[in-house]
Amino acid sequence: MTLFPLLVLLAGVVGLISPGSFTGAADAVPYLLGVVMFCMGVALTLPDFKGIAKRPWAVAVGLGAQYLIMPALGWVVVKALDLPPQLAAGVILVGCAPGGTASNVVTYLARGDVALSVSVTTLSTVLAPLVTPPLTLLLAGEYLPVDAGSMVTDILKTVLLPVLAGLAVRLVAGRYVQRALPALPWLSALTISVIVTVVVAGSADAIMSAAALVFLAVVLHNGLGLGLGYLAGRLTGLDEPARRALTFEVGMQNSGLAASLATAHFSPLAALPSAIFSVWHNVSGAVVAAWFARRDRSRG
Repeated sequence: MTLFPLLVLLAGVVGLISPGSFTGAADAVPYLLGVVMFCMGVALTLPDFKGIAKRPWAVAVGLGAQYLIMPALGWVVVKALDLPPQLAAGVILVGCAPGGTASNVVTYLARGDVALSVSVTTLSTVLAPLVTPPLTLLLAGEYLPVDAGSMVTDILKTVLLPVLAGLAVRLVAGRYVQRALPALPWLSALTISVIVTVVVAGSADAIMSAAALVFLAVVLHNGLGLGLGYLAGRLTGLDEPARRALTFEVGMQNSGLAASLATAHFSPLAALPSAIFSVWHNVSGAVVAAWFARRDRSRG
């Protein structure tokens, strides 16, 4: 899975250079996201949920950091760069999304606390229908109208229901699912790459005209999120592996969900920050993970 960032980067390039090939494919994004969430549900086990109960403080810190730091950073970045309304709403929506599943892989590469990463991703995803819409309304409502009720319904359909369906399949057919587990990360990676391609293709013209400004917003949002995630773990007394897990849980978002919601509730232009975030956070996450691992080797 170390090839994942390169796969996503390639997907973004394909969408940028050949947008016409994916005309009309935007309607498939919610279903593709459902596939990713289903894979996440299938990969979950009862011990994953027991891990939440066994480490309530660490999980609470991660969840709080996820839903406080990134939404606030999105709002600050938007104000600092004076982004136009569509782009501003898109940046804030990325910040209000739950943690991305790629954070679990990157935490593993960084020799972080994978169990904590999975716990925080799971809980933030399950709580997304209750948290993401009101946060988006609060922070992005000054830029564009936000139908929080409709957004709740969309998140339930594209995120929570597929996760629960995956869990049910795991419980009913666990013996057969076990054989397929090694392929699930690759299926998720390929599906995420297709989502990136479609979203980038739909925003290709906007990327050409506003790429520099949005890229700056994304780099600031993601970079500050990674740094403050680590700091949150340090200030709350968590050990080094847990701090690394929080680094990626906070800095890496479910940008596929954000892109889907932005397209459905705002406009393709509002999905532009999500499209760029989808590519960039995987690249930056892999780089930071490699730095952590190299630092361990130099100390060892």
